[in-house]
Amino acid sequence: MESAGATSKNAQEGSKSHNRRRWRQAKAKASRLIHSMDLRTMTQSLVTLAEDNMAFFASQGPGETARRLSSVFAGVREQALGLEPALGNLLGVAHLFDLDPETPANGYRSLVHTARCCLAHLLHKSRYVASNRRSIFFRTSHNLAELEAYLAALTQLRALAYYAQRLLATNRPGWLFFEGDEGLTADFLREYVTLHKGCFYGRCLGFQFTPAIRPFLQTISIGLVSFGEHYKRNETGLGVTASSLFTSGRFAIDPELRGAEFERITQNLDVHFWKAFWNITEIEVLSSLANMTSATVRVSRLLSLPPEAFEMPLSSDPKLTVTISPPLAHTGPGPVLIRLISYDLREGQDSEELCSLVKSEGPRILELRPRPQQTSRARSLVVHFHGGGFVAQTSKSHEPYLKSWAQELGAPIISIDYSLAPEAPFPRALEECFFAYCWAIKHCALLGSTGERICLAGDSAGGNLCFTVALRAAAYGVRVPDGIMAAYPATMLQSAASPSRLLSLMDPLLPLSVLSKCVSAYAGAETEEHSNSDQKALGMMGLVQRDTSLLFRDLRLGASSWLNSFLEFSGQKSQKTSVPAAESMRRSVSEAALAQPEGPVGTDSLKILTLKDLNLKSSSETSDTPEMSLSVETLGPSTPSDVNFFLRPEDAREEVEAKEGSTKDNSPRVGNAFPEGFHPRRSSQGATQMPLYSSPIVKNPFMSPLLAPDNMLKTLPPVHIVACALDPMLDDSVMFARRLRALGQPVTLRVVEDLPHGFLSLASLCRETRQAAELCVERIRLILTPPATTPQL
Repeated sequence: MESAGATSKNAQEGSKSHNRRRWRQAKAKASRLIHSMDLRTMTQSLVTLAEDNMAFFASQGPGETARRLSSVFAGVREQALGLEPALGNLLGVAHLFDLDPETPANGYRSLVHTARCCLAHLLHKSRYVASNRRSIFFRTSHNLAELEAYLAALTQLRALAYYAQRLLATNRPGWLFFEGDEGLTADFLREYVTLHKGCFYGRCLGFQFTPAIRPFLQTISIGLVSFGEHYKRNETGLGVTASSLFTSGRFAIDPELRGAEFERITQNLDVHFWKAFWNITEIEVLSSLANMTSATVRVSRLLSLPPEAFEMPLSSDPKLTVTISPPLAHTGPGPVLIRLISYDLREGQDSEELCSLVKSEGPRILELRPRPQQTSRARSLVVHFHGGGFVAQTSKSHEPYLKSWAQELGAPIISIDYSLAPEAPFPRALEECFFAYCWAIKHCALLGSTGERICLAGDSAGGNLCFTVALRAAAYGVRVPDGIMAAYPATMLQSAASPSRLLSLMDPLLPLSVLSKCVSAYAGAETEEHSNSDQKALGMMGLVQRDTSLLFRDLRLGASSWLNSFLEFSGQKSQKTSVPAAESMRRSVSEAALAQPEGPVGTDSLKILTLKDLNLKSSSETSDTPEMSLSVETLGPSTPSDVNFFLRPEDAREEVEAKEGSTKDNSPRVGNAFPEGFHPRRSSQGATQMPLYSSPIVKNPFMSPLLAPDNMLKTLPPVHIVACALDPMLDDSVMFARRLRALGQPVTLRVVEDLPHGFLSLASLCRETRQAAELCVERIRLILTPPATTPQL
């Protein structure tokens, strides 16, 4: 009897397992069917289902729940019908912005794809409701809450589609970034950040990404809002531990509350909060857990490079040398920390000279494991720059995937622990990375490499540093790396609207306000913002203190920029401008940051520092404004513009005349941004603390390489970019690759689907992130392979 009972029980369990498997397969098949639909068919199917559900619940009596369900389906119908034409318009021209037919990727495509994901989810949910609404097991409250959340998301996506149409109508054909006046950009950003975002951080969190990523994003969001609570009690961030991140259970069970708190944090907390939160991965327990799942390497040592100048041979004539000075900006000479990672113990890595540079890491110090013999030096070397928005993380945060790289590539890797903003703004990080790069070339034998092939690799902010270090190496005349692998790099740090930037409204890892705060800190403006907010009500003495602090800041930035220009170029042209005496110091400093002297081969001056001045500029556009005058006009914080970004050019004069007649209403005007009757949801969190102006320093090509002139970009080695289709910085990669391709420079662009920015740090999370990380390794291997033996792509 017992045997028969056990057999029956096993049969029941097997039947349940079979049924669950069939349900998952049917759901996956339905999902594939939905995503294979064209946009119009999907919209029509959703509208039909919405109308059917709307009629059903309208007939269920006067109950509040039935009324809300009927109302939400009416809203779904309205938004879907309004969204479909806008998406169709974007999709019809999106191909014009691709790098090539084999790389269909840009911000317009990403917006359409994201909206399709939202429509597909609503279509699936509407079918489920239509099939189960009469069942006694139908969870009315749960389905209503989810439908309302996705309706809010669809409404906001419709607003983004209209914003994208405005960018499309305003920008020059083929250009993804808005080229207009900075005041117009400020108007756009000021209006954009007022949109409601909480709906994307609650039930809809990460709906656009692959399903394997969503549980991780939910964990991060709960940790973020919990961390925010502790940070409010202790604004220094001290005392916040990993265990304290998940103590607020109400955020785990209430998605709407979590979304509202997430929105409040992203809009209002400063860069110090984000620095503290992103550095949680540096906590000993978490870093140890991460390293337990990574490859085991023979060498992982932190080295401290002494701040001593040394000589480097010139590439054009090795008999001549150039002096590489230690980093000087802001804090003066100081050591540079690098981490050496090697899968095998190679010759030179246990030498006395290298051991003298080892810096203790406290209780986590990793010693060399004794081995009976050493491996010979590798032919290659990888120089890595970590991401973190220029404000957070170190090589320790990125060590897990770097260990895997060292194993797979069979080459030593050095990762640079450059100084972070806001304490060390631009150009300190660039100076340290360039110094470490040159030191590695000169001392590659100590690092276990012969240095025959050298690759620069980095992600996000590190990708930016890859390009700028290579540009600086070319400016100095020293050896340029054999290639660059940049994962989801930031190439445009100037405040500029683009279709992919619109994705920041829903991105839980890169909200626009956070991006802006990081750039502001790197540009050296973070201290200025705090001093202004703290001294608003201090009267005359406060104003004096504020102006004094700004003066010293300008002197500091100006001195650094002048020093960079002096070291990297020769033959600077003096340019005179007539400026008021009260602004002479501020403008002369900004001119030093923006001016470009002639290069060693008689290159043109760097007037190509703004989007309007790039070589892609239409030949029909002309300007009589002198070169330096254009720079002067952009100095200092931009004031709120009176020009409506959302007006058509022919309407601009009428709007200006109307404003001249009435100045009482200073609220943002978006009357022509949306069609009549459509009103997106607005944030309830109040004014965001996001800098809406652009410091002149961000136009420096060593900060925004996308703005570099042709003669500088031609000095870059082969570039391999791996970008994310759903990344707010996708357009940075697409436009940078297009500029290089137009110049005949070797460049490849691979775009991975359905993954968030920062996937390298999630490489062990799921199959999709592992495949994307393997793609980065494959690109590095192409650079490290000598050209004669490079396999066919």
